[in-house]
Amino acid sequence: MYQLNFGENKILMYVSAVSFPNDILNAHQELHSLVTEKKGRDYFGISFPDSSGKIQYKAAVTQNYDGEAAALGLKTYLLKKGVYNYITVPNYKDDIVAIEKAFKILLLNPKIDPNGACVEWYFNDNDVKCMVRNK
Repeated sequence: MYQLNFGENKILMYVSAVSFPNDILNAHQELHSLVTEKKGRDYFGISFPDSSGKIQYKAAVTQNYDGEAAALGLKTYLLKKGVYNYITVPNYKDDIVAIEKAFKILLLNPKIDPNGACVEWYFNDNDVKCMVRNK
């Protein structure tokens, strides 16, 4: 497990998955179809339990300019600055279950933000950083 410091908040625009985990791929595909300019963007997956305990999942991407989400008819999510514990999953497409395993390990840490989310940062085409923010 490693640590990463996001020095500033990131405003993400997103598409919600209809169901978790079955609709994750569809949410990402819909996001990619709506956001056609790929250059200079970071892609994320955000998951957290709602008030009933049901997991909500959002396929998300950074905005290239203020108001881009509204122009595309998308909602925004604030990815908070701070220190995140993370585990990198290499070649995640070959072992999707490794993402779940990484989060199970990360969620054992008693120092995580109880109001935070599980964050997948797709920092390249093959690998993902599974991240959880500390308090």
